[in-house]
Amino acid sequence: MKYLISVFIGAASYGILSTIVVLAYGSGYELGEVVGSQLLTGFVLAWGLAIYMKRQDKRKRKNGAEGAFDQARPHAKLTWKSRLLLMAAGMPTAVTGLLYYESLRYIPASLAIILLFQFTWIGVLIQAVSQRKRPGGVMFLTVAVLFGGTLLAAGIMEQGTGRFNWTGVTLGLLSAVSYSMFILFSGKAVPAAHPAARSAWMITGGMLLVFVLFPPAFLLNGLIWGDLLLYGFLLGTFGAFIPPVLFSIGVPHIGEGMAGVLGAAELPVAVLLSSFVLKEHVSLLQWIGVAVVLIGIALPELTRRRKALLPS
Repeated sequence: MKYLISVFIGAASYGILSTIVVLAYGSGYELGEVVGSQLLTGFVLAWGLAIYMKRQDKRKRKNGAEGAFDQARPHAKLTWKSRLLLMAAGMPTAVTGLLYYESLRYIPASLAIILLFQFTWIGVLIQAVSQRKRPGGVMFLTVAVLFGGTLLAAGIMEQGTGRFNWTGVTLGLLSAVSYSMFILFSGKAVPAAHPAARSAWMITGGMLLVFVLFPPAFLLNGLIWGDLLLYGFLLGTFGAFIPPVLFSIGVPHIGEGMAGVLGAAELPVAVLLSSFVLKEHVSLLQWIGVAVVLIGIALPELTRRRKALLPS
Protein backbone atom coordinates (compact mmCIF):
# COMPACT_ATOMS: atom_id res chain seq x y z
CA MET A 1 0.00 0.00 0.00
CA LYS A 2 2.81 2.45 0.78
CA TYR A 3 4.20 2.05 -2.74
CA LEU A 4 0.75 2.69 -4.25
CA ILE A 5 0.41 5.83 -2.13
CA SER A 6 3.93 6.92 -3.13
CA VAL A 7 3.11 6.84 -6.86
CA PHE A 8 -0.31 8.45 -6.29
CA ILE A 9 1.20 11.39 -4.39
CA GLY A 10 3.88 11.78 -7.04
CA ALA A 11 1.26 11.98 -9.79
CA ALA A 12 -0.96 14.34 -7.80
CA SER A 13 2.05 16.64 -7.36
CA TYR A 14 2.23 17.11 -11.10
CA GLY A 15 -1.40 18.22 -11.09
CA ILE A 16 -0.52 21.27 -8.98
CA LEU A 17 1.85 22.76 -11.55
CA SER A 18 -0.56 24.36 -14.03
CA THR A 19 -2.26 26.40 -11.30
CA ILE A 20 1.08 27.68 -9.98
CA VAL A 21 2.19 28.62 -13.51
CA VAL A 22 -0.99 30.61 -14.18
CA LEU A 23 -0.50 32.46 -10.88
CA ALA A 24 3.14 33.18 -11.83
CA TYR A 25 2.01 34.59 -15.19
CA GLY A 26 -0.48 36.73 -13.29
CA SER A 27 2.42 38.16 -11.30
CA GLY A 28 4.11 39.24 -14.51
CA TYR A 29 6.76 36.55 -14.97
CA GLU A 30 7.74 35.17 -18.38
CA LEU A 31 8.00 31.60 -19.64
CA GLY A 32 11.79 31.37 -19.43
CA GLU A 33 11.79 32.72 -15.89
CA VAL A 34 9.12 30.30 -14.73
CA VAL A 35 10.63 27.16 -16.29
CA GLY A 36 14.20 28.23 -15.52
CA SER A 37 13.50 28.82 -11.82
CA GLN A 38 11.63 25.51 -11.64
CA LEU A 39 14.49 23.47 -13.08
CA LEU A 40 17.07 25.36 -11.05
CA THR A 41 15.20 24.43 -7.87
CA GLY A 42 14.85 20.83 -9.06
CA PHE A 43 18.56 20.79 -9.90
CA VAL A 44 19.56 21.90 -6.39
CA LEU A 45 17.16 19.49 -4.66
CA ALA A 46 18.02 16.51 -6.89
CA TRP A 47 21.76 16.92 -6.49
CA GLY A 48 21.33 17.52 -2.76
CA LEU A 49 19.54 14.17 -2.49
CA ALA A 50 22.09 12.38 -4.69
CA ILE A 51 25.03 13.71 -2.65
CA TYR A 52 23.28 12.89 0.63
CA MET A 53 22.61 9.29 -0.42
CA LYS A 54 26.16 8.90 -1.68
CA ARG A 55 27.51 9.98 1.69
CA GLN A 56 25.10 7.66 3.48
CA ASP A 57 26.42 4.79 1.38
CA LYS A 58 30.00 5.63 2.32
CA ARG A 59 29.06 5.52 5.99
CA LYS A 60 27.31 2.18 5.55
CA ARG A 61 30.32 0.73 3.74
CA LYS A 62 32.56 1.78 6.61
CA ASN A 63 30.27 -0.19 8.93
CA GLY A 64 30.31 -3.20 6.61
CA ALA A 65 26.78 -2.71 5.24
CA GLU A 66 25.78 -2.44 1.59
CA GLY A 67 24.74 1.00 0.40
CA ALA A 68 21.97 1.87 -2.03
CA PHE A 69 24.44 2.89 -4.73
CA ASP A 70 26.29 -0.39 -4.28
CA GLN A 71 23.15 -2.25 -5.27
CA ALA A 72 23.25 -0.51 -8.64
CA ARG A 73 26.72 -1.68 -9.70
CA PRO A 74 28.30 -1.60 -12.26
CA HIS A 75 26.67 1.83 -12.72
CA ALA A 76 27.55 3.06 -9.23
CA LYS A 77 30.19 5.21 -10.96
CA LEU A 78 28.61 6.59 -14.10
CA THR A 79 30.80 7.12 -17.15
CA TRP A 80 30.63 10.44 -18.97
CA LYS A 81 28.90 8.67 -21.85
CA SER A 82 26.16 7.52 -19.44
CA ARG A 83 25.89 10.98 -17.93
CA LEU A 84 25.51 12.60 -21.34
CA LEU A 85 22.90 9.99 -22.26
CA LEU A 86 20.92 10.78 -19.10
CA MET A 87 21.14 14.52 -19.76
CA ALA A 88 19.87 14.00 -23.29
CA ALA A 89 17.01 11.85 -21.96
CA GLY A 90 16.04 14.64 -19.57
CA MET A 91 15.76 17.29 -22.27
CA PRO A 92 12.30 16.24 -23.56
CA THR A 93 10.82 16.91 -20.12
CA ALA A 94 12.14 20.48 -20.33
CA VAL A 95 10.61 20.83 -23.80
CA THR A 96 7.34 19.47 -22.40
CA GLY A 97 7.38 22.10 -19.68
CA LEU A 98 8.05 24.90 -22.16
CA LEU A 99 5.25 23.83 -24.50
CA TYR A 100 2.75 23.04 -21.74
CA TYR A 101 3.39 26.23 -19.78
CA GLU A 102 3.24 28.37 -22.94
CA SER A 103 -0.12 26.81 -23.84
CA LEU A 104 -1.46 28.12 -20.52
CA ARG A 105 -1.16 31.65 -21.91
CA TYR A 106 -3.82 30.88 -24.51
CA ILE A 107 -6.16 28.23 -23.09
CA PRO A 108 -7.62 27.39 -19.65
CA ALA A 109 -5.54 25.17 -17.38
CA SER A 110 -8.36 22.61 -17.32
CA LEU A 111 -8.09 22.23 -21.11
CA ALA A 112 -4.29 22.30 -21.20
CA ILE A 113 -3.99 19.31 -18.87
CA ILE A 114 -6.51 17.34 -20.95
CA LEU A 115 -4.44 18.00 -24.09
CA LEU A 116 -1.26 16.97 -22.28
CA PHE A 117 -2.92 13.67 -21.37
CA GLN A 118 -3.19 12.79 -25.03
CA PHE A 119 0.30 11.36 -24.49
CA THR A 120 -1.46 8.12 -23.54
CA TRP A 121 -2.51 7.33 -27.11
CA ILE A 122 0.33 9.24 -28.78
CA GLY A 123 2.78 6.98 -26.94
CA VAL A 124 0.94 3.91 -28.24
CA LEU A 125 1.16 5.30 -31.78
CA ILE A 126 4.88 6.07 -31.51
CA GLN A 127 5.63 2.58 -30.21
CA ALA A 128 3.51 0.97 -32.93
CA VAL A 129 5.39 2.88 -35.65
CA SER A 130 8.85 2.34 -34.16
CA GLN A 131 8.26 -1.38 -33.59
CA ARG A 132 6.19 -1.83 -36.77
CA LYS A 133 3.64 -3.65 -34.68
CA ARG A 134 -0.09 -3.08 -34.88
CA PRO A 135 -1.73 -2.32 -31.49
CA GLY A 136 -4.16 -4.92 -30.12
CA GLY A 137 -7.91 -4.60 -29.84
CA VAL A 138 -7.71 -3.35 -26.25
CA MET A 139 -5.49 -0.47 -27.34
CA PHE A 140 -7.92 0.50 -30.11
CA LEU A 141 -10.75 0.48 -27.57
CA THR A 142 -8.62 2.52 -25.17
CA VAL A 143 -7.88 5.16 -27.80
CA ALA A 144 -11.57 5.36 -28.71
CA VAL A 145 -12.55 5.85 -25.05
CA LEU A 146 -9.82 8.48 -24.61
CA PHE A 147 -11.00 10.39 -27.69
CA GLY A 148 -14.60 10.33 -26.49
CA GLY A 149 -13.63 11.43 -23.00
CA THR A 150 -11.46 14.22 -24.40
CA LEU A 151 -14.31 15.60 -26.51
CA LEU A 152 -16.48 15.76 -23.40
CA ALA A 153 -13.80 17.06 -21.04
CA ALA A 154 -12.70 19.80 -23.45
CA GLY A 155 -16.29 21.07 -23.73
CA ILE A 156 -16.44 20.49 -27.49
CA MET A 157 -19.78 18.67 -27.20
CA GLU A 158 -21.31 21.70 -25.46
CA GLN A 159 -19.69 24.71 -27.09
CA GLY A 160 -18.08 23.48 -30.30
CA THR A 161 -14.56 24.43 -31.36
CA GLY A 162 -15.10 28.13 -31.98
CA ARG A 163 -14.06 29.22 -28.48
CA PHE A 164 -10.65 27.57 -28.66
CA ASN A 165 -7.41 29.40 -29.26
CA TRP A 166 -5.75 27.06 -31.73
CA THR A 167 -2.26 28.29 -30.88
CA GLY A 168 -2.82 27.06 -27.32
CA VAL A 169 -4.39 23.81 -28.51
CA THR A 170 -1.44 23.13 -30.82
CA LEU A 171 1.07 23.84 -28.05
CA GLY A 172 -0.87 21.56 -25.69
CA LEU A 173 -0.84 18.69 -28.20
CA LEU A 174 2.87 19.22 -28.91
CA SER A 175 3.53 18.99 -25.16
CA ALA A 176 1.81 15.59 -25.24
CA VAL A 177 4.10 14.46 -28.08
CA SER A 178 7.16 15.69 -26.17
CA TYR A 179 6.03 13.96 -22.97
CA SER A 180 5.54 10.71 -24.89
CA MET A 181 9.12 11.00 -26.14
CA PHE A 182 10.33 11.64 -22.60
CA ILE A 183 8.62 8.49 -21.32
CA LEU A 184 10.05 6.50 -24.21
CA PHE A 185 13.64 7.72 -23.77
CA SER A 186 13.83 8.02 -19.98
CA GLY A 187 12.95 4.38 -19.38
CA LYS A 188 15.79 3.20 -21.63
CA ALA A 189 18.52 5.59 -20.47
CA VAL A 190 20.92 3.81 -18.08
CA PRO A 191 18.12 1.97 -16.20
CA ALA A 192 20.52 0.25 -13.78
CA ALA A 193 21.80 3.55 -12.38
CA HIS A 194 20.62 4.62 -8.96
CA PRO A 195 17.35 6.61 -9.21
CA ALA A 196 18.79 9.62 -7.36
CA ALA A 197 21.74 9.84 -9.74
CA ARG A 198 19.50 9.33 -12.79
CA SER A 199 17.13 12.10 -11.70
CA ALA A 200 19.97 14.51 -10.96
CA TRP A 201 21.64 14.08 -14.36
CA MET A 202 18.33 14.18 -16.26
CA ILE A 203 17.29 17.41 -14.53
CA THR A 204 20.74 18.81 -15.31
CA GLY A 205 20.19 18.15 -19.01
CA GLY A 206 16.77 19.77 -18.97
CA MET A 207 18.03 22.83 -17.09
CA LEU A 208 20.96 23.36 -19.46
CA LEU A 209 18.64 23.21 -22.47
CA VAL A 210 16.28 25.80 -20.97
CA PHE A 211 19.20 28.08 -20.04
CA VAL A 212 20.48 27.92 -23.62
CA LEU A 213 17.04 28.81 -25.02
CA PHE A 214 16.26 31.34 -22.28
CA PRO A 215 19.48 32.73 -20.70
CA PRO A 216 18.87 32.99 -16.92
CA ALA A 217 19.01 36.76 -16.61
CA PHE A 218 16.79 36.45 -13.53
CA LEU A 219 19.86 35.21 -11.63
CA LEU A 220 21.74 38.44 -12.35
CA ASN A 221 19.05 41.14 -12.23
CA GLY A 222 17.77 40.20 -8.78
CA LEU A 223 14.40 38.99 -10.03
CA ILE A 224 14.96 35.60 -8.42
CA TRP A 225 14.74 37.18 -4.96
CA GLY A 226 11.15 38.28 -5.47
CA ASP A 227 8.02 36.16 -5.80
CA LEU A 228 9.78 34.20 -8.56
CA LEU A 229 11.76 32.40 -5.87
CA LEU A 230 8.53 31.13 -4.30
CA TYR A 231 7.01 30.08 -7.63
CA GLY A 232 10.25 28.42 -8.70
CA PHE A 233 10.55 26.59 -5.40
CA LEU A 234 6.97 25.29 -5.59
CA LEU A 235 7.30 24.25 -9.23
CA GLY A 236 10.70 22.66 -8.66
CA THR A 237 9.55 20.80 -5.56
CA PHE A 238 6.25 19.49 -6.96
CA GLY A 239 7.37 19.14 -10.58
CA ALA A 240 11.07 18.31 -10.76
CA PHE A 241 11.83 16.72 -7.40
CA ILE A 242 9.00 14.96 -5.52
CA PRO A 243 7.44 12.98 -8.43
CA PRO A 244 10.70 11.42 -9.76
CA VAL A 245 11.76 10.44 -6.25
CA LEU A 246 8.39 8.93 -5.32
CA PHE A 247 8.08 7.17 -8.69
CA SER A 248 11.55 5.66 -8.30
CA ILE A 249 10.47 4.31 -4.91
CA GLY A 250 7.04 3.00 -5.87
CA VAL A 251 7.09 1.96 -9.56
CA PRO A 252 9.54 -0.97 -9.17
CA HIS A 253 7.20 -2.51 -6.58
CA ILE A 254 3.80 -2.01 -8.25
CA GLY A 255 4.75 -2.29 -11.95
CA GLU A 256 4.53 0.15 -14.84
CA GLY A 257 0.92 -0.76 -15.66
CA MET A 258 -0.46 0.15 -12.25
CA ALA A 259 1.85 3.17 -12.14
CA GLY A 260 0.22 4.41 -15.35
CA VAL A 261 -3.21 4.06 -13.77
CA LEU A 262 -2.20 5.90 -10.59
CA GLY A 263 -0.34 8.47 -12.68
CA ALA A 264 -3.70 9.62 -14.01
CA ALA A 265 -4.28 11.27 -10.62
CA GLU A 266 -2.61 14.31 -12.15
CA LEU A 267 -5.66 15.00 -14.33
CA PRO A 268 -8.45 15.39 -11.71
CA VAL A 269 -6.10 17.29 -9.36
CA ALA A 270 -5.26 19.81 -12.10
CA VAL A 271 -8.90 20.25 -13.11
CA LEU A 272 -10.00 20.60 -9.47
CA LEU A 273 -7.41 23.28 -8.75
CA SER A 274 -8.18 25.17 -11.96
CA SER A 275 -11.84 25.16 -10.95
CA PHE A 276 -11.48 26.15 -7.28
CA VAL A 277 -8.30 28.27 -7.30
CA LEU A 278 -8.34 29.82 -10.78
CA LYS A 279 -12.17 29.96 -10.88
CA GLU A 280 -12.35 28.35 -14.33
CA HIS A 281 -15.79 27.01 -15.26
CA VAL A 282 -15.89 23.21 -15.46
CA SER A 283 -19.33 21.83 -16.32
CA LEU A 284 -20.82 18.52 -15.22
CA LEU A 285 -20.40 17.16 -18.75
CA GLN A 286 -16.71 18.07 -18.65
CA TRP A 287 -16.31 16.24 -15.33
CA ILE A 288 -17.93 13.20 -16.93
CA GLY A 289 -15.36 13.53 -19.71
CA VAL A 290 -12.54 13.57 -17.14
CA ALA A 291 -13.96 10.38 -15.62
CA VAL A 292 -14.13 8.75 -19.07
CA VAL A 293 -10.49 9.69 -19.75
CA LEU A 294 -9.48 8.12 -16.43
CA ILE A 295 -11.36 4.95 -17.37
CA GLY A 296 -9.57 4.89 -20.72
CA ILE A 297 -6.19 5.19 -19.04
CA ALA A 298 -7.02 2.38 -16.61
CA LEU A 299 -8.57 0.10 -19.26
CA PRO A 300 -5.38 -1.70 -20.45
CA GLU A 301 -4.23 -2.47 -16.91
CA LEU A 302 -7.70 -3.63 -15.81
CA THR A 303 -7.92 -5.90 -18.86
CA ARG A 304 -4.47 -7.33 -18.18
CA ARG A 305 -5.31 -8.07 -14.55
CA ARG A 306 -8.61 -9.65 -15.51
CA LYS A 307 -6.82 -11.99 -17.93
CA ALA A 308 -4.28 -12.85 -15.25
CA LEU A 309 -7.06 -13.94 -12.88
CA LEU A 310 -8.78 -16.19 -15.44
CA PRO A 311 -7.89 -19.89 -15.28
CA SER A 312 -5.53 -20.96 -18.07
